[in-house]
Amino acid sequence: MNNQWVVGVAGSLVAVMLALGIAWGGADQGARVAGLPVIMLCGVFAYAVQWLMFVHAWLRKTELYYDLTGSMTYVVMILGALWMSWPTDPRALLLSGLIVVWALRLGPFLYDRIKSAGEDRRFRTIKTSFPTFFMTWTLQGTWVFITASCALAAITAHTGVPSDPMLWTGLVLWLFGFGVEAIADRQKS
Repeated sequence: MNNQWVVGVAGSLVAVMLALGIAWGGADQGARVAGLPVIMLCGVFAYAVQWLMFVHAWLRKTELYYDLTGSMTYVVMILGALWMSWPTDPRALLLSGLIVVWALRLGPFLYDRIKSAGEDRRFRTIKTSFPTFFMTWTLQGTWVFITASCALAAITAHTGVPSDPMLWTGLVLWLFGFGVEAIADRQKS
């Protein structure tokens, strides 16, 4: 077995195990569907989408839909968590909305940038190696799930938290970060 296979398989396993541990920890006292924690179902969904799109990407030797897939995974995963955990509180609705807005801005921007350039240079050698390319898609599933895991825990929690100064501070920080990111993306264009 060559190095690429070892790194690809080991990297994918570590990523999935990390996400599984986070899902297990975040599932405590959260919403369940058919006895399964919603946060775990979200993790399974994140990987399923990435691996399904990996098959398409591998067969076509393309990374064109990589970032767009990541963003759309955020959107569907968050909306699914919200739906499976309904009814919910205003904080969960706000968190969901902020994640969806961010993902809907970033994914199409990155997709357009790659489409204009004709490729994402970072993938030149990656997309020629099955295990490395697979690991990249697995890491994206991990990234999506882990970065959304705190929000998923809040969205799927049975107990709501009333609005407080921490919520408004977080919203102000999000608005600042969103503005900086949007300006930076415009400058890069």
